[in-house]
Amino acid sequence: MFETILTISGKPGLYRMLSRGNNMFIVETVDATHKRIPVYNSDKIVLLDDIAIYTDTEEIPLRKVFETIYAKEAAVLSFNIKETTPEELKEYFETILPDYDRERVYLTHIKKIYSWYNILVENGVTDFSEPQEEEAAAE
Repeated sequence: MFETILTISGKPGLYRMLSRGNNMFIVETVDATHKRIPVYNSDKIVLLDDIAIYTDTEEIPLRKVFETIYAKEAAVLSFNIKETTPEELKEYFETILPDYDRERVYLTHIKKIYSWYNILVENGVTDFSEPQEEEAAAE
């Protein structure tokens, strides 16, 4: 499920890919409206599965960051992102990922991570674990 969720540059929120055409995709919003829209190849589309967060030693997949937040909260974040100070947002992120690269991960990235996490959890997407390899299951 997580592999079909994407973000579109210039459009707020998260989207679920429904189908592909020759030069476009049909997506729907992950939120409660489930509005369907066409997205063209000229739009910058990024799967959440392809996003990683820089740390001092490696890149951590966004899926693992969401797993850590869910293990800590088990629900939507308890604070309002817009009303919380930047310092408090960073402090909370340090509890999630203590060794994140403070020079390459900006406050806007942290806010997006919190916002995306809330959207997913509010809409029932709580399985952030790695998908099982079909090859391993076949053996």
